Amino acid sequence: MIKLRSILFCMFIGDSSVGKSALIQLFRSNGSHFLKNYTMTTSMDVVMKTVLIPDTGDSVELFLCDTPGKAMFYDMTEMLWDQPGVLCVVFDITNEISFSNCIKWLQKVKTKTSTPHVPGVLVGNKTDLSACRTVTKTEAQELAMKHGLEYFETSVKELENFEQPFQALAKAFYHMYHERVENFKSLV
Repeated sequence: MIKLRSILFCMFIGDSSVGKSALIQLFRSNGSHFLKNYTMTTSMDVVMKTVLIPDTGDSVELFLCDTPGKAMFYDMTEMLWDQPGVLCVVFDITNEISFSNCIKWLQKVKTKTSTPHVPGVLVGNKTDLSACRTVTKTEAQELAMKHGLEYFETSVKELENFEQPFQALAKAFYHMYHERVENFKSLV
């Protein structure tokens, strides 16, 4: 039996300083590399990593597209937003504005894509600062559910739960791919 190896374009969106770049870099390095100082992302950075789908032997190559969170840089990457396979929307749990802006980011993607729903995850980052938390887990779960996203909380700084969103994205794509193949087979 031939094992599936799929390529998936994943758009990371959210305000600046929420930890998108740190999350991607930590995942790429398998948790062995946390940079304490980052330069602001001013264009789209792309990182590739292969994710194995448990119990299948199949894998998905995630192309993780780190986008700038500042509006002044948005226009430079806007044209690249037209067909993401999946989305990762990131906010800072200590920053109410970054959370409320998630809706803005999702609307921008909807105006650019031709599909009615892009599967994805909502990630609340910086759980290591839970004493300063302004967004409750319940609020975030409700927003995720409303937009058909799966919710995860992470702490890139403390290396906590940083792999789960990526695993969920790869699994969601894998299942979507197999559903489409089965639908196609039923037409033949």
